[in-house]
Amino acid sequence: MAMNDADELSPGEVTLSKLDEGFFKIESFFNFIAGLMIFLVMILGVVQVVGRSFFNRPVPSYVDIIEILMGVFAFLGIAYCQKLGGHVRMEIIIKRFKGRAFWGIEIFGTVVVILVISVLLYYGFTHFLRAYTLGDSTIDGDFILWPSKLLVPLAFTLLLIRLFLNLAGFIRLYQKPDARPIAVPIIETVDDQAQHEIKVSGADKDDPALSKQGAE
Repeated sequence: MAMNDADELSPGEVTLSKLDEGFFKIESFFNFIAGLMIFLVMILGVVQVVGRSFFNRPVPSYVDIIEILMGVFAFLGIAYCQKLGGHVRMEIIIKRFKGRAFWGIEIFGTVVVILVISVLLYYGFTHFLRAYTLGDSTIDGDFILWPSKLLVPLAFTLLLIRLFLNLAGFIRLYQKPDARPIAVPIIETVDDQAQHEIKVSGADKDDPALSKQGAE
């Protein structure tokens, strides 16, 4: 946040911005773990195929290992994705609204999602407790399953915190429709996404026409 931007924000808005930035570091950490697990699963898959095909020695309890790791890369990145606005959204109707009407719809949608995720968090936690109490384990390797099942309520807790930050940001924008967005996912248009990919790839430097198009 630039110094002149901070001067224009109220103390509450500065606090919200700092919370958003600080929590994004936590989300990024868990997203890194999820990405790392995907990489390890890819390596494990290669070892499984090579071992089974050429040496007749598959990875022991391969299916059980994938079952345990699936909870890591399937759930730990959802709060990070929500922060970046990466989830699939149906915008056929809401994109027609502007100003307070648009932010009001976002508030309503966020409240509904908070209620849904709260229910999923409750039942996800009870499912973890049941697995922990019963000593649930995989069929083949007899690996304990409760650490993997604990990741689900953990991921939903992170998502809930992100959603509450989003809700605060949406309420602020409902009150001040022309204010700079804080703690809300910024959904890029198709053109914005294309221009962003061009800048990241450096293609605009190689093709002056693309650079000129981006400037326009």
